[in-house]
Amino acid sequence: MRLSRYFLPILRETPKEAEIVSHRLMLRAGMIRQESAGIYAWLPLGLRVLNKINAIVREEQNRAGAVELLMPVIQSADLWRESGRYDDYGKEMLRITDRHEREMLFGPTNEEMITEIFRAYVRSYKDLPLNLYHIQWKFRDEVRPRFGVMRSREFLMKDAYSFDLDAEGARHSYNRMFTAYLRIFARLGLKAIPMRADTGPIGGNLSHEFIILASTGESEVFCHKDFVGMETPPENIDFDDRATMQGVFDKWTSLYAATDEMHDMAAFEVLPEADRVSARGIEVGHIFYFGAKYSEAMKAVVNGPDGKEVHVQMGSYGIGPSRLAAALIEASHDEAGIIWPDAVAPFNVGIANLKVGDRAVDGACEDIHARLEKAGLDVLYDDRDERPGAKFATMDLIGLPSQIIVGPKGLAEGRIELKNRRTGARENLSPDEAVNRLTARA
Repeated sequence: MRLSRYFLPILRETPKEAEIVSHRLMLRAGMIRQESAGIYAWLPLGLRVLNKINAIVREEQNRAGAVELLMPVIQSADLWRESGRYDDYGKEMLRITDRHEREMLFGPTNEEMITEIFRAYVRSYKDLPLNLYHIQWKFRDEVRPRFGVMRSREFLMKDAYSFDLDAEGARHSYNRMFTAYLRIFARLGLKAIPMRADTGPIGGNLSHEFIILASTGESEVFCHKDFVGMETPPENIDFDDRATMQGVFDKWTSLYAATDEMHDMAAFEVLPEADRVSARGIEVGHIFYFGAKYSEAMKAVVNGPDGKEVHVQMGSYGIGPSRLAAALIEASHDEAGIIWPDAVAPFNVGIANLKVGDRAVDGACEDIHARLEKAGLDVLYDDRDERPGAKFATMDLIGLPSQIIVGPKGLAEGRIELKNRRTGARENLSPDEAVNRLTARA
């Protein structure tokens, strides 16, 4: 992609309304634009990041056995009255009426709708277990939206919903999602710690929040230091093996970890002082097991092995990709800008042409650009007639992991510069060496 043909509205000044690092950098880097309080347009650079996050989430949900569908954004109020949540949910729910005076709502979550879909089609225990998920925009009318997309009114959410015949099966489904979440966050370059959590308006008696530690986190969290060094479940883990899934859950819940709402100071202080971590944290995922709360209220039943009707056991599992984009920035940035993990960087490589119009420099950049893209890398080629300093600042601000700098002096000696954004390390290599180095990682 040539930057001269791309839409990248960089801001030179930090917007006054931006209170936290991720909000400031997302606005400055041209990732998002506020259209109303808590409502943002995702500009091309931001959308590239969002799509890469979604791709990882999809791969790991599919690996864990979940099946994707897509539910509508607008829901009938009647469904929520069936579950008993319509009046209880509060002012966060945006309630609307269509031209036929039917009461509708802009969905803040989808437990009711997925239960309605399930009961319409599934009749036998032989069709269980089942886990359905989608990635969809939601709306919650926050009284005070703030921190950019970290706490916005409109947001992108991945919801998964599990259906099982009994509590034992439902617990296995919970453990599968628990394991999948550990893998998702690790692939995003995050160390997420599962912490016992309040179930809130979703309901149920088992819930975990996945928290990343960040100095700008919205809440205080407490955990054992050994979480930082725990190994993530491998790609080839057997999601169907109940003992394996329970083992992952047991390992990752064997040490103390709690948000401020669930914190037990006495239990925490039993730990040796050197093992205690008290820090700020950002919630990046939340999972729930709520049993038959919705299936009983909405009569979602299957015929069991004995022919008798059984209310299915359910769980729900949420990740906010739009929130994750901000959380990644909070966890990884410096004074120059964003430092993306390779997996979700909007472009893997940036090429800075330091003398546009010079035949040799133009030719070298064109060749490198073509070879990297042919190898499957996402490349942003800065071919603008701008000062070198402006090009360096742009690549650092938007967080391109690898940066190739091509100038006439170095090229005359057969060398270009390869910079690592995260470490700041620079190497002088031949164009072939630089291309081979980068394509070897693709």
